[in-house]
Amino acid sequence: MLRRSAAFLTASLALGVAGLAAAQPLPTADPESVGMSSDRLDRIGTAFQAEIDAGELPGVVVMAAREGQLVYSAALGDLDPVGGSEMTEGAIFRIYSMTKPLVSVGAMILLEDGALQLTDPVSKHLPGFVDMEVSTAATDLYGNRSYKTVPAEREMTVQDLLRHTAGLAYGELTGNPEVREGYAEAGAFNPDGLAFDARGVKPEEQVKALAEVPLVHQPGTVWEYSLASDVLGRVVEAASGMPLSDFLDQRLFTPLGMDTAGFSVPDNMASRIAQPFEIDPASGEPLPLIDVTAPPENASGGAGGVASAGDYLRFSQMMLDGGALGEARILSPTSVRLMASDHLGEHIDQPVEPGGLLMGVPGYTFGLGFMVREEPGIAGVPGSEGEFMWGGYGGTFFWIDPAEDLVAVMMSQRAGPSRAYYRRLTKQLVYQAITDSAHEPVLD
Repeated sequence: MLRRSAAFLTASLALGVAGLAAAQPLPTADPESVGMSSDRLDRIGTAFQAEIDAGELPGVVVMAAREGQLVYSAALGDLDPVGGSEMTEGAIFRIYSMTKPLVSVGAMILLEDGALQLTDPVSKHLPGFVDMEVSTAATDLYGNRSYKTVPAEREMTVQDLLRHTAGLAYGELTGNPEVREGYAEAGAFNPDGLAFDARGVKPEEQVKALAEVPLVHQPGTVWEYSLASDVLGRVVEAASGMPLSDFLDQRLFTPLGMDTAGFSVPDNMASRIAQPFEIDPASGEPLPLIDVTAPPENASGGAGGVASAGDYLRFSQMMLDGGALGEARILSPTSVRLMASDHLGEHIDQPVEPGGLLMGVPGYTFGLGFMVREEPGIAGVPGSEGEFMWGGYGGTFFWIDPAEDLVAVMMSQRAGPSRAYYRRLTKQLVYQAITDSAHEPVLD
Protein backbone atom coordinates (compact mmCIF):
# COMPACT_ATOMS: atom_id res chain seq x y z
CA MET A 1 0.00 0.00 0.00
CA LEU A 2 1.38 3.41 -0.96
CA ARG A 3 1.36 5.92 1.87
CA ARG A 4 2.10 9.62 1.33
CA SER A 5 2.24 9.60 -2.45
CA ALA A 6 2.33 12.84 -4.41
CA ALA A 7 -1.45 12.65 -4.76
CA PHE A 8 -1.81 12.15 -1.00
CA LEU A 9 0.35 15.18 -0.29
CA THR A 10 -1.68 17.35 -2.64
CA ALA A 11 -5.01 16.21 -1.23
CA SER A 12 -3.80 16.70 2.34
CA LEU A 13 -2.74 20.25 1.60
CA ALA A 14 -6.13 20.98 0.10
CA LEU A 15 -7.91 19.58 3.15
CA GLY A 16 -5.61 21.42 5.56
CA VAL A 17 -4.59 18.34 7.54
CA ALA A 18 -3.19 19.66 10.81
CA GLY A 19 0.51 19.18 11.34
CA LEU A 20 1.31 17.59 7.98
CA ALA A 21 3.65 20.38 6.83
CA ALA A 22 5.54 20.28 10.11
CA ALA A 23 6.03 16.52 9.74
CA GLN A 24 7.64 16.83 6.32
CA PRO A 25 11.36 17.38 5.74
CA LEU A 26 10.66 20.27 3.35
CA PRO A 27 7.58 22.40 2.55
CA THR A 28 5.15 20.48 0.35
CA ALA A 29 3.79 21.56 -3.04
CA ASP A 30 1.44 20.43 -5.76
CA PRO A 31 3.80 18.75 -8.27
CA GLU A 32 2.14 20.59 -11.15
CA SER A 33 3.09 23.92 -9.57
CA VAL A 34 6.79 23.12 -9.99
CA GLY A 35 6.65 21.49 -13.41
CA MET A 36 6.07 17.86 -12.45
CA SER A 37 3.17 15.45 -12.95
CA SER A 38 1.36 13.81 -10.03
CA ASP A 39 0.24 10.90 -12.21
CA ARG A 40 3.75 10.31 -13.48
CA LEU A 41 5.25 10.54 -10.00
CA ASP A 42 2.87 7.81 -8.86
CA ARG A 43 4.64 5.49 -11.31
CA ILE A 44 7.48 5.39 -8.78
CA GLY A 45 5.26 3.70 -6.21
CA THR A 46 3.81 1.32 -8.79
CA ALA A 47 7.26 0.16 -9.94
CA PHE A 48 8.69 -0.28 -6.45
CA GLN A 49 5.56 -2.01 -5.16
CA ALA A 50 5.98 -4.55 -7.96
CA GLU A 51 9.55 -5.23 -6.75
CA ILE A 52 8.30 -5.64 -3.19
CA ASP A 53 5.46 -7.93 -4.25
CA ALA A 54 7.98 -10.06 -6.16
CA GLY A 55 10.03 -10.50 -2.98
CA GLU A 56 12.99 -8.51 -4.30
CA LEU A 57 12.87 -5.63 -1.79
CA PRO A 58 11.88 -5.63 1.90
CA GLY A 59 10.73 -2.00 1.83
CA VAL A 60 11.67 1.41 0.49
CA VAL A 61 11.21 5.13 1.07
CA VAL A 62 11.47 7.48 -1.92
CA MET A 63 11.35 11.28 -1.69
CA ALA A 64 11.76 13.94 -4.36
CA ALA A 65 11.75 17.73 -4.13
CA ARG A 66 11.81 20.44 -6.79
CA GLU A 67 12.36 24.15 -6.22
CA GLY A 68 12.87 23.40 -2.55
CA GLN A 69 9.45 21.78 -2.11
CA LEU A 70 8.55 18.17 -1.45
CA VAL A 71 6.45 16.83 -4.32
CA TYR A 72 6.70 13.07 -3.77
CA SER A 73 7.07 10.88 -0.70
CA ALA A 74 6.26 7.17 -0.55
CA ALA A 75 6.85 4.52 2.11
CA LEU A 76 6.32 1.01 0.74
CA GLY A 77 6.71 -2.55 1.97
CA ASP A 78 8.05 -3.65 5.34
CA LEU A 79 10.13 -1.81 7.88
CA ASP A 80 10.97 -5.22 9.35
CA PRO A 81 10.26 -8.17 7.03
CA VAL A 82 10.59 -10.61 9.94
CA GLY A 83 8.43 -8.70 12.41
CA GLY A 84 6.01 -7.62 9.69
CA SER A 85 5.83 -3.94 10.62
CA GLU A 86 5.10 -1.56 7.76
CA MET A 87 7.64 0.87 6.33
CA THR A 88 7.22 4.48 7.40
CA GLU A 89 8.61 7.76 6.12
CA GLY A 90 10.40 8.19 9.45
CA ALA A 91 12.32 4.92 9.13
CA ILE A 92 16.02 5.06 9.98
CA PHE A 93 18.46 3.43 7.55
CA ARG A 94 22.06 2.31 7.66
CA ILE A 95 23.39 4.63 4.99
CA TYR A 96 26.90 3.12 4.72
CA SER A 97 28.78 5.12 2.06
CA MET A 98 26.26 7.94 2.09
CA THR A 99 28.17 8.83 5.26
CA LYS A 100 31.02 9.93 2.98
CA PRO A 101 29.33 13.12 1.71
CA LEU A 102 28.51 14.06 5.31
CA VAL A 103 32.09 13.77 6.55
CA SER A 104 33.28 15.48 3.36
CA VAL A 105 31.07 18.46 4.18
CA GLY A 106 32.52 18.33 7.69
CA ALA A 107 36.01 18.66 6.24
CA MET A 108 34.91 21.59 4.07
CA ILE A 109 33.48 23.33 7.12
CA LEU A 110 36.94 23.13 8.66
CA LEU A 111 38.46 24.52 5.46
CA GLU A 112 36.15 27.48 5.79
CA ASP A 113 37.22 27.79 9.45
CA GLY A 114 40.85 27.94 8.31
CA ALA A 115 41.71 24.75 10.21
CA LEU A 116 42.40 22.69 7.06
CA GLN A 117 43.60 23.20 3.51
CA LEU A 118 43.04 20.82 0.61
CA THR A 119 46.78 20.79 -0.01
CA ASP A 120 47.63 19.82 3.58
CA PRO A 121 49.57 16.57 3.81
CA VAL A 122 47.50 14.14 5.85
CA SER A 123 50.54 13.72 8.09
CA LYS A 124 50.15 17.35 9.24
CA HIS A 125 47.06 16.20 11.15
CA LEU A 126 47.83 12.47 11.49
CA PRO A 127 51.63 12.19 11.84
CA GLY A 128 51.61 8.42 11.37
CA PHE A 129 50.86 8.86 7.66
CA VAL A 130 54.31 10.29 6.86
CA ASP A 131 56.82 8.21 4.86
CA MET A 132 54.24 5.77 3.52
CA GLU A 133 55.15 2.84 1.29
CA VAL A 134 53.32 1.59 -1.80
CA SER A 135 52.75 -2.09 -2.63
CA THR A 136 53.49 -2.67 -6.31
CA ALA A 137 52.81 -5.78 -8.37
CA ALA A 138 54.99 -7.44 -10.97
CA THR A 139 54.14 -10.40 -13.22
CA ASP A 140 56.84 -12.71 -14.56
CA LEU A 141 56.87 -14.52 -17.93
CA TYR A 142 54.88 -17.40 -16.46
CA GLY A 143 52.10 -15.22 -15.11
CA ASN A 144 53.21 -15.42 -11.50
CA ARG A 145 52.50 -12.23 -9.59
CA SER A 146 54.68 -10.91 -6.81
CA TYR A 147 54.57 -7.76 -4.69
CA LYS A 148 57.18 -5.42 -3.34
CA THR A 149 57.02 -2.11 -1.54
CA VAL A 150 58.53 1.16 -2.73
CA PRO A 151 58.52 4.58 -1.08
CA ALA A 152 55.58 6.88 -1.82
CA GLU A 153 56.65 9.57 -4.28
CA ARG A 154 54.64 12.19 -2.40
CA GLU A 155 52.40 12.38 0.63
CA MET A 156 48.66 11.95 0.40
CA THR A 157 46.73 15.19 0.91
CA VAL A 158 43.34 16.14 2.30
CA GLN A 159 42.19 16.61 -1.31
CA ASP A 160 43.31 13.04 -2.06
CA LEU A 161 41.15 11.76 0.79
CA LEU A 162 38.13 13.70 -0.44
CA ARG A 163 38.43 12.44 -4.03
CA HIS A 164 39.71 8.87 -3.30
CA THR A 165 43.16 9.31 -4.82
CA ALA A 166 45.14 8.80 -1.59
CA GLY A 167 46.36 5.31 -2.52
CA LEU A 168 44.09 3.69 0.05
CA ALA A 169 41.70 0.84 -0.81
CA TYR A 170 38.95 -1.34 0.64
CA GLY A 171 39.81 -4.85 1.80
CA GLU A 172 36.51 -6.00 0.30
CA LEU A 173 37.43 -4.63 -3.15
CA THR A 174 41.19 -4.64 -3.61
CA GLY A 175 42.97 -7.40 -5.51
CA ASN A 176 46.22 -6.74 -3.62
CA PRO A 177 46.56 -9.55 -1.04
CA GLU A 178 49.28 -7.73 0.91
CA VAL A 179 47.04 -4.73 1.46
CA ARG A 180 43.95 -6.83 2.09
CA GLU A 181 45.73 -8.79 4.83
CA GLY A 182 47.06 -5.59 6.33
CA TYR A 183 43.57 -4.11 6.52
CA ALA A 184 42.29 -7.27 8.18
CA GLU A 185 45.00 -7.02 10.83
CA ALA A 186 44.15 -3.33 11.27
CA GLY A 187 40.50 -4.15 11.98
CA ALA A 188 39.37 -2.21 8.91
CA PHE A 189 38.31 -5.32 6.99
CA ASN A 190 36.50 -8.43 8.25
CA PRO A 191 37.19 -11.32 5.84
CA ASP A 192 34.74 -13.57 7.69
CA GLY A 193 32.43 -10.90 9.05
CA LEU A 194 30.33 -7.96 8.00
CA ALA A 195 31.30 -6.10 4.85
CA PHE A 196 32.43 -2.47 5.11
CA ASP A 197 32.37 -2.43 8.90
CA ALA A 198 35.35 -0.37 10.12
CA ARG A 199 33.81 0.65 13.45
CA GLY A 200 35.47 -1.92 15.69
CA VAL A 201 38.69 -0.15 16.71
CA LYS A 202 39.31 3.06 18.59
CA PRO A 203 40.26 6.07 16.40
CA GLU A 204 43.88 6.24 17.55
CA GLU A 205 44.30 2.49 17.04
CA GLN A 206 42.79 2.74 13.58
CA VAL A 207 45.14 5.53 12.52
CA LYS A 208 48.20 3.69 13.80
CA ALA A 209 47.21 0.41 12.14
CA LEU A 210 46.25 1.87 8.75
CA ALA A 211 49.42 3.95 8.59
CA GLU A 212 51.44 0.73 8.77
CA VAL A 213 49.71 -0.86 5.75
CA PRO A 214 51.21 -0.13 2.31
CA LEU A 215 49.22 1.94 -0.15
CA VAL A 216 47.90 0.31 -3.34
CA HIS A 217 48.84 3.25 -5.59
CA GLN A 218 51.09 6.24 -5.57
CA PRO A 219 49.08 9.11 -4.07
CA GLY A 220 47.34 11.31 -6.62
CA THR A 221 47.60 8.85 -9.52
CA VAL A 222 44.57 6.51 -9.42
CA TRP A 223 40.91 6.84 -8.40
CA GLU A 224 40.20 3.90 -6.13
CA TYR A 225 37.15 3.80 -3.90
CA SER A 226 38.53 3.33 -0.44
CA LEU A 227 38.86 3.87 3.28
CA ALA A 228 39.85 7.46 2.53
CA SER A 229 36.68 8.83 4.13
CA ASP A 230 37.40 6.91 7.33
CA VAL A 231 40.84 8.52 7.45
CA LEU A 232 39.22 11.87 6.58
CA GLY A 233 37.03 11.46 9.65
CA ARG A 234 40.16 11.13 11.77
CA VAL A 235 41.55 14.30 10.12
CA VAL A 236 38.34 16.13 11.02
CA GLU A 237 38.78 14.99 14.62
CA ALA A 238 42.41 16.12 14.75
CA ALA A 239 41.68 19.51 13.18
CA SER A 240 38.55 20.21 15.24
CA GLY A 241 39.65 18.68 18.54
CA MET A 242 36.31 16.86 18.74
CA PRO A 243 35.03 13.34 18.05
CA LEU A 244 33.65 13.16 14.52
CA SER A 245 30.14 12.37 15.75
CA ASP A 246 30.10 15.44 18.00
CA PHE A 247 31.53 17.73 15.33
CA LEU A 248 28.98 16.69 12.71
CA ASP A 249 26.18 16.91 15.22
CA GLN A 250 27.11 20.47 16.22
CA ARG A 251 28.03 21.84 12.81
CA LEU A 252 25.77 19.90 10.43
CA PHE A 253 23.04 17.70 11.88
CA THR A 254 21.62 20.02 14.54
CA PRO A 255 21.65 23.18 12.40
CA LEU A 256 19.81 21.32 9.62
CA GLY A 257 17.34 19.62 11.97
CA MET A 258 18.62 16.15 10.98
CA ASP A 259 17.22 14.51 14.11
CA THR A 260 17.92 10.91 13.12
CA ALA A 261 21.41 11.40 11.66
CA GLY A 262 24.38 10.01 13.55
CA PHE A 263 26.49 6.89 13.99
CA SER A 264 24.12 4.82 16.11
CA VAL A 265 20.43 4.76 16.96
CA PRO A 266 19.34 5.47 20.55
CA ASP A 267 17.04 3.07 22.34
CA ASN A 268 14.00 5.34 22.00
CA MET A 269 14.36 5.25 18.19
CA ALA A 270 15.40 1.61 17.74
CA SER A 271 11.91 0.55 16.63
CA ARG A 272 12.31 2.82 13.58
CA ILE A 273 15.35 0.98 12.16
CA ALA A 274 14.65 -0.52 8.72
CA GLN A 275 15.76 -4.14 8.49
CA PRO A 276 16.96 -6.31 5.59
CA PHE A 277 15.72 -9.72 4.55
CA GLU A 278 17.11 -12.55 6.67
CA ILE A 279 18.06 -14.36 3.44
CA ASP A 280 19.17 -12.51 0.32
CA PRO A 281 16.80 -13.34 -2.57
CA ALA A 282 19.59 -13.42 -5.14
CA SER A 283 22.20 -15.55 -3.37
CA GLY A 284 20.03 -17.55 -0.99
CA GLU A 285 22.52 -16.68 1.75
CA PRO A 286 22.31 -14.33 4.74
CA LEU A 287 23.39 -10.79 3.89
CA PRO A 288 23.40 -9.07 7.29
CA LEU A 289 23.98 -5.36 7.86
CA ILE A 290 25.79 -3.66 10.72
CA ASP A 291 24.21 -3.39 14.16
CA VAL A 292 23.57 0.30 14.73
CA THR A 293 21.89 0.01 18.13
CA ALA A 294 25.18 0.27 20.04
CA PRO A 295 27.68 3.16 19.80
CA PRO A 296 30.72 2.10 17.74
CA GLU A 297 34.33 2.26 18.86
CA ASN A 298 34.86 4.91 16.17
CA ALA A 299 32.53 7.02 14.07
CA SER A 300 33.28 5.59 10.62
CA GLY A 301 33.25 8.45 8.13
CA GLY A 302 33.16 5.93 5.31
CA ALA A 303 30.29 3.64 6.23
CA GLY A 304 29.02 4.12 9.77
CA GLY A 305 26.18 6.60 9.47
CA VAL A 306 22.43 6.35 9.95
CA ALA A 307 19.67 8.69 8.82
CA SER A 308 16.08 8.84 7.64
CA ALA A 309 15.23 9.66 4.04
CA GLY A 310 13.76 12.97 5.16
CA ASP A 311 16.90 14.02 7.00
CA TYR A 312 19.08 13.16 4.02
CA LEU A 313 16.71 15.09 1.78
CA ARG A 314 17.28 18.16 3.96
CA PHE A 315 21.04 17.70 3.65
CA SER A 316 20.71 17.36 -0.13
CA GLN A 317 18.53 20.46 -0.36
CA MET A 318 21.11 22.41 1.62
CA MET A 319 23.75 21.46 -0.93
CA LEU A 320 21.43 22.32 -3.83
CA ASP A 321 20.76 25.71 -2.25
CA GLY A 322 24.46 26.56 -2.13
CA GLY A 323 25.23 25.51 1.43
CA ALA A 324 22.22 26.92 3.30
CA LEU A 325 18.79 25.71 4.33
CA GLY A 326 16.44 28.23 5.91
CA GLU A 327 18.40 30.22 8.47
CA ALA A 328 21.20 27.64 8.69
CA ARG A 329 24.26 28.33 6.54
CA ILE A 330 26.60 25.35 6.54
CA LEU A 331 28.94 26.20 3.64
CA SER A 332 29.61 29.00 1.22
CA PRO A 333 28.25 28.53 -2.33
CA THR A 334 31.86 28.63 -3.50
CA SER A 335 32.69 25.56 -1.40
CA VAL A 336 29.67 23.69 -2.73
CA ARG A 337 30.71 24.46 -6.32
CA LEU A 338 34.21 23.24 -5.56
CA MET A 339 32.89 19.97 -4.15
CA ALA A 340 30.63 19.42 -7.18
CA SER A 341 33.43 19.98 -9.71
CA ASP A 342 35.67 17.49 -11.49
CA HIS A 343 38.74 16.72 -9.36
CA LEU A 344 40.12 13.85 -11.43
CA GLY A 345 40.81 15.49 -14.77
CA GLU A 346 42.81 13.57 -17.35
CA HIS A 347 45.89 12.82 -15.27
CA ILE A 348 44.28 10.44 -12.73
CA ASP A 349 43.65 6.88 -13.90
CA GLN A 350 40.24 5.31 -13.36
CA PRO A 351 40.45 1.50 -13.73
CA VAL A 352 36.88 1.45 -12.39
CA GLU A 353 34.92 4.61 -13.18
CA PRO A 354 32.78 6.17 -10.43
CA GLY A 355 29.59 5.81 -12.49
CA GLY A 356 30.34 2.18 -13.22
CA LEU A 357 30.78 1.46 -9.53
CA LEU A 358 27.61 3.27 -8.42
CA MET A 359 25.12 2.63 -11.23
CA GLY A 360 26.83 0.51 -13.88
CA VAL A 361 27.04 3.42 -16.33
CA PRO A 362 29.86 5.65 -17.66
CA GLY A 363 29.81 9.43 -17.91
CA TYR A 364 30.75 10.48 -14.38
CA THR A 365 33.85 11.83 -12.65
CA PHE A 366 34.46 12.49 -8.96
CA GLY A 367 34.58 15.72 -6.98
CA LEU A 368 35.15 16.20 -3.25
CA GLY A 369 32.96 13.56 -1.63
CA PHE A 370 30.48 13.28 -4.51
CA MET A 371 30.29 11.69 -7.96
CA VAL A 372 29.72 14.36 -10.63
CA ARG A 373 28.10 14.05 -14.08
CA GLU A 374 30.34 15.36 -16.85
CA GLU A 375 27.83 15.94 -19.67
CA PRO A 376 24.15 15.38 -20.53
CA GLY A 377 24.80 12.25 -22.60
CA ILE A 378 27.02 9.15 -22.31
CA ALA A 379 25.51 7.90 -19.01
CA GLY A 380 22.72 5.37 -19.43
CA VAL A 381 20.40 7.26 -17.09
CA PRO A 382 18.64 10.63 -17.35
CA GLY A 383 20.21 13.57 -15.59
CA SER A 384 22.02 16.85 -16.09
CA GLU A 385 25.59 17.98 -16.49
CA GLY A 386 26.87 18.96 -13.06
CA GLU A 387 24.52 16.81 -10.97
CA PHE A 388 26.25 15.18 -8.01
CA MET A 389 25.41 12.14 -5.91
CA TRP A 390 26.41 8.94 -4.16
CA GLY A 391 24.89 5.81 -2.63
CA GLY A 392 25.40 3.23 0.09
CA TYR A 393 26.15 -0.48 0.32
CA GLY A 394 22.94 -1.15 2.25
CA GLY A 395 20.71 -0.02 -0.64
CA THR A 396 20.53 3.77 -0.39
CA PHE A 397 20.95 6.50 -3.02
CA PHE A 398 20.59 10.25 -3.51
CA TRP A 399 21.31 12.89 -6.12
CA ILE A 400 21.31 16.65 -6.46
CA ASP A 401 20.56 18.27 -9.84
CA PRO A 402 21.17 22.04 -9.82
CA ALA A 403 20.11 22.41 -13.47
CA GLU A 404 16.64 21.00 -12.75
CA ASP A 405 16.45 22.40 -9.18
CA LEU A 406 15.83 18.82 -8.05
CA VAL A 407 16.87 16.52 -5.21
CA ALA A 408 15.81 12.93 -4.59
CA VAL A 409 16.54 10.21 -2.04
CA MET A 410 15.84 6.47 -2.21
CA MET A 411 16.35 4.40 0.94
CA SER A 412 16.13 0.63 1.27
CA GLN A 413 18.04 -2.11 3.09
CA ARG A 414 18.78 -4.49 0.26
CA ALA A 415 22.50 -4.93 -0.22
CA GLY A 416 23.94 -6.82 -3.18
CA PRO A 417 24.34 -6.21 -6.92
CA SER A 418 20.71 -5.14 -7.40
CA ARG A 419 21.58 -1.75 -5.87
CA ALA A 420 22.64 -0.36 -9.27
CA TYR A 421 19.33 -1.42 -10.82
CA TYR A 422 17.26 0.37 -8.18
CA ARG A 423 19.38 3.50 -8.46
CA ARG A 424 18.85 3.64 -12.21
CA LEU A 425 15.14 2.89 -11.76
CA THR A 426 14.69 5.75 -9.30
CA LYS A 427 16.44 8.22 -11.61
CA GLN A 428 14.39 7.17 -14.62
CA LEU A 429 11.08 7.45 -12.79
CA VAL A 430 11.77 10.81 -11.17
CA TYR A 431 12.97 12.44 -14.38
CA GLN A 432 10.09 11.12 -16.50
CA ALA A 433 7.75 13.00 -14.14
CA ILE A 434 9.23 16.37 -15.12
CA THR A 435 6.90 18.22 -17.50
CA ASP A 436 8.57 21.63 -17.46
CA SER A 437 12.31 21.07 -17.86
CA ALA A 438 14.93 23.70 -17.28
CA HIS A 439 16.54 22.40 -20.48
CA GLU A 440 14.69 23.63 -23.52
CA PRO A 441 15.03 21.37 -26.61
CA VAL A 442 17.35 22.63 -29.31
CA LEU A 443 15.42 23.09 -32.57
CA ASP A 444 17.00 23.52 -36.00
